[in-house]
Amino acid sequence: MMKKWISLFILTVILLMTGCSNETEKSEMTSAGMLITDTISDQVWGTKGYKGMLKIQSEYGVDVFYKERINSQALAERAVDELAHKGVNLIFGHGMEYAEYFNKIAPDYPNIHFVSFNGDAKRKNTTSLKFEGHAMGFFGGMTAAHASKTDTIAVIATFQWQPEVKGFNDGALYVNPDAKVITEYVNNWDDTETALAVLDKAIAAGADVIYPAGDGYNVPVIEKVKEHNLRAIGYVSDQSDLGRDTVLTSTVQHVDRLYSLVAGQYAEGSLDSGNVSFDFADNVISLSPFGESIDPEFAAKMDKLIDDYKKTGQLPGQ
Repeated sequence: MMKKWISLFILTVILLMTGCSNETEKSEMTSAGMLITDTISDQVWGTKGYKGMLKIQSEYGVDVFYKERINSQALAERAVDELAHKGVNLIFGHGMEYAEYFNKIAPDYPNIHFVSFNGDAKRKNTTSLKFEGHAMGFFGGMTAAHASKTDTIAVIATFQWQPEVKGFNDGALYVNPDAKVITEYVNNWDDTETALAVLDKAIAAGADVIYPAGDGYNVPVIEKVKEHNLRAIGYVSDQSDLGRDTVLTSTVQHVDRLYSLVAGQYAEGSLDSGNVSFDFADNVISLSPFGESIDPEFAAKMDKLIDDYKKTGQLPGQ
C-alpha cells in the first residue's frame, strides 16, 4: 500500500511540474521599447507608434522606452544594447528598415523578440508586421471614383510595392470603368517638394480627387488640394481635421491597436515569428467616417461592403 501511495505522490508531482512548465511557456513581457528612424512628433506614422507604446504601458503595466533617429545598423545595435540593459525584452522597430537590422542583431539577444514592419523577418525571435493595404486602397479608390466630377483621379504614392496603390486603381475602376487613374511615385516617404510637384501635374491633367499615399507628405498635399477646392483621400490617420469637405474619407492604419495586439500575443506566447499580415478583420485597418460631400446612400453602401469584406475576405466583384 505504501508503494502505491508513493507512486501516486510522484505522479502528482510530475503532473504539477508539467502544468507549471506549460504555464512558463508564456513570455513575461518585462518592458517594451521602440526604435524610430525619425521622430515621434511627426503627427502621423511616428506619433502613432508612440501612442502604441503608451497603449502597451497602460494595458500591460510595463515600462516603455523609445529612441529616435535610429537610422543605421550601427545605431540600431547600440540602441538595442541600451534597451537590453534596461531589461526590455520586446522591441519594435517602427519601419521596414528594421527587419534587416534585426535579422543581424537578433541572434545575439535570444531572450528579446524583435518586431518590425513591411520587411522580411528571418530569425526565430523576429517578426515583421504588414498592414494588408490592397483592400483599404480599393475602398479608397471606390470613394474617389464616386466623388470625381472629371472622371480623373490621382494616387501620389511613395513606392511601387505599396499594395494600396493597385487597390486604389482596382476600386476606382470597379466604380467607374471609364475613370482615368493617374499614378505617380515620389520614391521617398518625406520628399514633400517632389510630392507637391507631382500634385501640380495631376491637377493640370484634370484630377479632382487625390490620394497621397505617403505619411511624410500627405498633410501638405491635402492642404494644397484644399487651396484648389479639390478633394482628397487621407492616409494612415483620419485626416478629416484638414477639412471635412476636402477629405472624403481616410484609409486608417491603427498602429496603436496593432502594437497592443502584438504585445498581447507576445505575453500569451502566441506571437508568430516571420512575416505576419493584418487587415480589416483584425480591426487595425478602417475607413474613417465619410466627409460632408459624400452622399449618405453611398456611405451606407460602403459601410455594408466593408462589413461583408471583414466577414468573407471577398472584395466587391470577386
